[in-house]
Amino acid sequence: MLDASTCLLLGNTPTSCFRFTLIVKRYPPLQVVIASRIYLPEPSAASFFLGSVATALTEKGHEVTVLTAKPPRGFSMPQAGERGEAIKTFPVLRDKTGYVRGYLQYLSFDIPLFFRLLFTKRPDVVLVEPPPTTGAVVRLACFLRRIPYVYDAADLWSVAATHATSSSVVLRLLAAAEKWAISGSRAIITISDGVKQRLLTWGIKKPISVTGYGADTSQFTYSQAPIRTEFVYAGTYSVLHGAVILIDAFAEFLRSDEPGVETTSYTLRFIGSGTERDNLAARAAELNIADKVHFVDSVSPKELSDIFAHTAASLATLLPGGGYEFAFATKIYSSLASGCPVIFAGPGPTREFLEATQQTVTVGTAVEYASTDIARAMTQIALNPPTPEERAALAAWSRDNVSMTETATRIADVLESVAGEQR
Repeated sequence: MLDASTCLLLGNTPTSCFRFTLIVKRYPPLQVVIASRIYLPEPSAASFFLGSVATALTEKGHEVTVLTAKPPRGFSMPQAGERGEAIKTFPVLRDKTGYVRGYLQYLSFDIPLFFRLLFTKRPDVVLVEPPPTTGAVVRLACFLRRIPYVYDAADLWSVAATHATSSSVVLRLLAAAEKWAISGSRAIITISDGVKQRLLTWGIKKPISVTGYGADTSQFTYSQAPIRTEFVYAGTYSVLHGAVILIDAFAEFLRSDEPGVETTSYTLRFIGSGTERDNLAARAAELNIADKVHFVDSVSPKELSDIFAHTAASLATLLPGGGYEFAFATKIYSSLASGCPVIFAGPGPTREFLEATQQTVTVGTAVEYASTDIARAMTQIALNPPTPEERAALAAWSRDNVSMTETATRIADVLESVAGEQR
């Protein structure tokens, strides 16, 4: 509004001045619910990812509630004040390795989740993490309460399930549940263009945001340490990953007589869990290298980052010809952020990413899914390991280019947009 003196200075009479009133309407913080069977402190890619999203939302001033499973034995919940979100847990069934994995295990989370969503404080938007059964439950509960939800299509379970079962009935039911859960969402987030293109072929019409992925660079960081004679595979190893080829490749590496490297001092360590553990162990025994191949359960992000600091190179694989070539091996991000080079074997966007990035920084190597090629890459790492300066540069590049913080902010923007439309 212009007062009388200002009007006169402008050559106007007070009566000729217009009266302007600027009204700024402030909306209260969003109420966001994250529904996931796995969350911090349980170590997994999904946990790190969702934890970063929760942090991005709380830093924007929103209130976040996580409806998740009670963590497995040995993991304690964050203390009050350590994190900004409210984490609400519920007891669930777990398999023999401690994971919520399997039809009964999923239902032990999904059925209580339905009622938890019905009676929780009404949120503005829900973010749901697979499996598709959880997505279906969220769609039903959100329909009853008229709440929009966003579906995280990081993986397409009905595609991956073709490696786990040959039952056409199970596969059709899973595909129907997944498509139904995704199609009911207000928006979809995914980590790669490959997944987006597959969703489009399914006839999904909802907005799809390719947000990328990344590493939690607040926990995966570089620290200079003596490098052990060890290769590490960290994460899940199912049939579709095809990690069994690493056993054959490592056996070839151990038998090599390359001058300048004592290959027999090396070990191969698998950190995590998967349906292929027995097959991997059996193959190692068959090749008489069982004493050189070790299996350990998942560890905390900080402990894994410390392991990467000592590791010659981390390993990742993707089975070719399995129908899942569009997937990205997100496990490589944590290794790169810790300054540890990667050896990747297989097709798809992971290989393209590593080959392109190698022009800028020493990330490791991508090879064909063949034991001889992998063994040769192991030998090259053993002969010419990255220097401490190169490992530090790799971690710094990762912090600037593949930090999960930026991904989480993009996802928070999607959630804000969906909730804003509802309001």
